[in-house]
Amino acid sequence: MSESIKGPAPPSTKLDGSPLRIAIVHSRWNETVIDALVAGTIAKLKATGVKDSNILVQSVPGSFELPLACQKVISGSHVQAGATATDLLGGLTSFTSPNPTSRSGTPAPVSASMPHQPFDAVIAIGVLIKGSTMHFEYICESVSHALMRVQLDTGVPVIFGVLTALTDDQALERAGIGRGHNKGHNHGEDWAAAAVEMASHTRRWAEGKF
Repeated sequence: MSESIKGPAPPSTKLDGSPLRIAIVHSRWNETVIDALVAGTIAKLKATGVKDSNILVQSVPGSFELPLACQKVISGSHVQAGATATDLLGGLTSFTSPNPTSRSGTPAPVSASMPHQPFDAVIAIGVLIKGSTMHFEYICESVSHALMRVQLDTGVPVIFGVLTALTDDQALERAGIGRGHNKGHNHGEDWAAAAVEMASHTRRWAEGKF
């Protein structure tokens, strides 16, 4: 891949992913490229401080399934967080019981293993390579619009990690595993950085801090 001026400028402040919970949802089409992109994404998330326990990876068959999966993963994380708060009271007898100061026979679950917060961002990863039919154009447009809709509807950043390549070599180079002398750059690193930055911004903005 030739030298290019494309790409984002570095953020104005150092990325700190330590308080964040991030999901990666990827398709399984074009597995060689997908695996490299997912690995690059995870490595960069960890480099910014995101904890192992706060990184969730889920897969779906193809890119067309990514928007629904991202939507459900976001809503499911809210269910998890709500269940965690409820389960903390699982070992206590209700205040309406005859002896409200006693504990029930069932101990409270260990909350340390339970997710304690919804996802701060989701990274959708897919690889679409143009073929000889219009399938490529239809899927690219549909997935792009749907992923944008998910983040606007949920208020959770959804990072567009869907490669829309014209050739196999373009896809390989954008995963950092090109077949030529120049292996290219793994765009998973950029998506991870964008997820941490947008998640951090969204947290601040939600608190009225600018």
